[in-house]
Amino acid sequence: MTVDEAAHVPVVIVGAGPVGVTAALLLARRGVRSVVLERHQGIYPLPRAVAGDDEIHRILQDAGVGEEFTAIARPAKGLRLLDARHRVMAEFRRTEHGHHGYPQTSMFDQPELERVLRDALARRPECELRGGVEVTGVGPDTTGPVRVTYRDDTGEHELWADAVLGCDGANSLTREAIGGAWEDLHFEERWTVIDVDTTGPVRCWEGVDQVCAPARPATFMRVSENRYRWEFRFGEGQETVRELVAPWLPPSYDGDFELVRETQYTFRARVADRWRGGRVFLLGDAAHLTPPFVGQGLCSGLRDAYNLTWKLARVLQGGDERLLDSYESERRPHARHVVRLAVAMGWAMTGGQDGAAAIRRRALAAACRIPGLTELAGRDLSPPFTAGPLVRRGVRRRLAGTHCPQPWVSVDGRRTRLDEALGDSFSVLTASEPGPSLTALAHGLGVRPLCVADLGDDGTLAAWLGGGRADAVLLRPDRVVMDVVPSGGHDFTSTAAWASLLHTTRSPVPSARTSPKSLLRSTTR
Repeated sequence: MTVDEAAHVPVVIVGAGPVGVTAALLLARRGVRSVVLERHQGIYPLPRAVAGDDEIHRILQDAGVGEEFTAIARPAKGLRLLDARHRVMAEFRRTEHGHHGYPQTSMFDQPELERVLRDALARRPECELRGGVEVTGVGPDTTGPVRVTYRDDTGEHELWADAVLGCDGANSLTREAIGGAWEDLHFEERWTVIDVDTTGPVRCWEGVDQVCAPARPATFMRVSENRYRWEFRFGEGQETVRELVAPWLPPSYDGDFELVRETQYTFRARVADRWRGGRVFLLGDAAHLTPPFVGQGLCSGLRDAYNLTWKLARVLQGGDERLLDSYESERRPHARHVVRLAVAMGWAMTGGQDGAAAIRRRALAAACRIPGLTELAGRDLSPPFTAGPLVRRGVRRRLAGTHCPQPWVSVDGRRTRLDEALGDSFSVLTASEPGPSLTALAHGLGVRPLCVADLGDDGTLAAWLGGGRADAVLLRPDRVVMDVVPSGGHDFTSTAAWASLLHTTRSPVPSARTSPKSLLRSTTR
């Protein structure tokens, strides 16, 4: 089939929410052009997502908006569980210096994040945003380019893409196009969500409060300087907003109190049964829906984008198609784990008003008094990837499938974050100066080995390798540990297989981000 060059684009992204725009920016950083199709002309102005973790902050850094996100985000102390009388049952503390180099929890206003992302998109010549359009068809799956049809004020149009990313939400047309269906994880509740702007003395602790009340469970958090959010499970009563939020305000408070939004949501737990049809992929809410109890809805979508885009960029530049097979096999179990975690926490804290619910709450309160449990529960919510084509797991490879930490490092006297220093390539980090064998093996994979002692960090990387009993690690572009040389080992386990999988048939498009010469640089050609 001959495709009109004017209508051909490497990647079409359906949906210009945070996931879709972040995917476009990540592709652009790797030299891949995209067209983003969005039904709205502008940014939806009302608040939705309000929390993110340090991993998504790291992803936004790679997308080129890390500093801008820092400027609009506010670190939060973590999560507290309160009883019906607002007495603290447990605290899950989060630090301002997480594994990924940022606060473990940050609060933000989604419209502000979307403005940051749209501004960055406008600066990238590789990206084109077409707003005010309705996508009418995707596919069918073929071995050639994928046809995408849409309409706007001027009529019907079509594009042909080497890949399509469906970031079009819970009612995804893209999911329907690939024959995907929902797997129901059996959680559905109606909640009222209230956003308020006030300078009043609202009682808060600079984190998230979860009220485990049998009659009216609730979630409360401070989002920004004067912006607050309350969420209440929908009840049969007809309380006003002021009556609902009264426990957090002084008695008879009559100062400024602007209701920004009051709406009802149905919280659901679902995962799509398939995430890919040929070169058509699902991301974000098109692939998974989660209750908000662990604050991972948007985070999971951005992880989708991060996992897929480096693989897709490499394949479009001549890499092995098997890289794309790992997207669903890695992300679907991962997302399902997070959804189930949110469901478990939701049922433990708010699950019904019967006798069993009361028992669950008493058991939760007792468990929270176990020494060390709250610290364990407050750790990173992103579990290691299981073994697969891009992760070599084993008894002596405990770091495989986990993320490398991101400390500040020193390069030629300049302080920078680790990811900025490593660039977009695969990387090999070693605990000591590599010998000839490991150096040759690393070069066979297209990278130069780098001793962490030469990075001038605060010892984080050496401690991480030592704790994992690793002499060296092979890092993917998304900083997931692909393979490990255990202490006393000599080389990676499957060098020939890795080299074949990572090979590209032509030179990658130069990245907008250039690594210092003294650090790792991809030599794959």
